[in-house]
Amino acid sequence: MGLFRRPEPTTADSTTPDAGSLWARGWGLAATRSLQTLAVLALVAVGVLVITQLSLVFIPVTIALILASAIHPLVALMRRRGVPSILATWIALIGIIVVLGGVIWVIVLTVRSQWDDLVDSATDGITQVTAWLDTLPFDFASIDLDEVWASAGDFLTSASFGRGALAGVSATASFFTGLALMIVVLFFFLKDGPRIWEFLLRPFTGESYERARRIGDKTVDVFGGYVRGTSIVAAADALGIGIGLAILQIPLAIPLAVIVFLTAFIPLVGATAAGILAALVALVTHGPVAALIVVGIVVLVNQLEGNFLQPVVMARSLKLHALVILLALTTGTILGGIVGAVLSVPIAAVAWGIITVWDGPHTPARPFRKKRPETV
Repeated sequence: MGLFRRPEPTTADSTTPDAGSLWARGWGLAATRSLQTLAVLALVAVGVLVITQLSLVFIPVTIALILASAIHPLVALMRRRGVPSILATWIALIGIIVVLGGVIWVIVLTVRSQWDDLVDSATDGITQVTAWLDTLPFDFASIDLDEVWASAGDFLTSASFGRGALAGVSATASFFTGLALMIVVLFFFLKDGPRIWEFLLRPFTGESYERARRIGDKTVDVFGGYVRGTSIVAAADALGIGIGLAILQIPLAIPLAVIVFLTAFIPLVGATAAGILAALVALVTHGPVAALIVVGIVVLVNQLEGNFLQPVVMARSLKLHALVILLALTTGTILGGIVGAVLSVPIAAVAWGIITVWDGPHTPARPFRKKRPETV
């Protein structure tokens, strides 16, 4: 019987760690986490590379998804009221096109009607600004305007300008191609969005299927709330600044207000940049005093919007820290320019929204659950 008796562990056996357990603590754990982090970063880098190479597809599809999420409640309401699905889709799509076309038409009409007055006012304003610069203790006379114009003429006749013009033609063609693709994709998202998502979820079952459903619902909710909330905030900015410009009789007040509305979709910096443009127009047409007044109006409107309006209308859709928004804006601008800056914040908001429903309707992913109270 002693042959089959299990030998008693020696002191060396009980104290010698298993080789595999070395990777469960200390440097082994750090190495494992480092490899996992590098793998995740590699996947993210590949994803970013694919997106940048397919930007002509990714950007229109993303914009179409955002617009469809914002308009979905209206389409759903029409369907509940008995409007056929295809008719509700066409009404929503044509409504968007009419609104955007109307805005462009108003801008073009206003610019055409005020262009001559703007040129005359700008000429007088530049003369006044030049005279004001002569009073400053700096020597601006050393700038040779003839040399500047000659350099500009040389650039216009150079090969680099020709290449830039060809690049502009290519960018214009890409823009209209993306616009057409966006309209087509938007139509199908409005018409068959839920069915398209259900088709994509066919490989999932059980808990994976429920998680994917939560992700889809959260994405639509965040995108839609972001667009609707930002539209309200942008309209308030445009209305306040536009009224101020109209009172001061600044030329192109309506187009500048529209620019304020559009740039307000870039958080933190959009409306401010448009306000600076309005101040420059006021500077060359009405002088430094009017420009300072415009700057004051922009600051006042932004403070009222940021402290009172935005926390109310954006509380549900944009639960991101200002630093996260700034980093998302910077990353989006580097990768996609102006379009990337516009899309980066809602995409970051969606990513955070997905984390908050990863393990349940109100249960975030495990690493992001609150484990201790935050201290100020």
